[in-house]
Amino acid sequence: MRIDVFTLFPTLVDGFCSESLLGKARGSGILDLRLHDPRQHTTDVHRTVDDSPFGGGAGMLMRPEPIFDSVEAADPPRPLFLLGPGGRRFDQPIAHQLAKLDGFSLLCGRYEGVDHRVRQHLVDGEMSVGDVVLNGGEVAACLVIEAVARLLPGAMGNAASPVDESFGVSGLLEEPHFTRPADFRGWDVPDVLRSGDHARVARWRRAQALHRTVAARPDLIEARGGISDDERVLLEEFPPVPYP
Repeated sequence: MRIDVFTLFPTLVDGFCSESLLGKARGSGILDLRLHDPRQHTTDVHRTVDDSPFGGGAGMLMRPEPIFDSVEAADPPRPLFLLGPGGRRFDQPIAHQLAKLDGFSLLCGRYEGVDHRVRQHLVDGEMSVGDVVLNGGEVAACLVIEAVARLLPGAMGNAASPVDESFGVSGLLEEPHFTRPADFRGWDVPDVLRSGDHARVARWRRAQALHRTVAARPDLIEARGGISDDERVLLEEFPPVPYP
């Protein structure tokens, strides 16, 4: 997959995406990440990419010329998304949709935003990573890239992870996990996980995922059409593991 990112701070994105599984995906050719700095398409000695808004107002705006020129020179894969708080909320279903593409591109805003003509005539849509305001789109770009790239075939060591994890095929949050030691400061790992009964462990995990989702994200239960009779039996069979 090819992902192009247009940013005034390419090293921020490059550094994050060079580590861990993302770095391995880039090194193996699974992910082709290309970074473009609009400052490279300015014509003045100061490499100016911002200006004050017409009509007044606080802050500065990114000028349209360097952005248009940078995108047109790169001929990036489409769709091209502007990262901003007013866009469609990015979530796991969208990550799965993007992972099926050959590529896409991200535009990181800075200052008070971008000239509106970028929205009108250049990008294909706007995407938000949450109801928060950041100094720029770079952190959001890293979030999107990691969420999508980890779904690509071969990007993760365990192919089952994207299926079983939160927001996976089940539509539930992930169940709690435990590792060694079995007794840590008097807090024991549940007996069922040490029983060797794989069928019972699977039922316990399903029950805990249901318990957790009912308590923390009832909207996800509603979205999947509620709880089935078989799932109610599981909830009665296995009490919930406490969460803070």
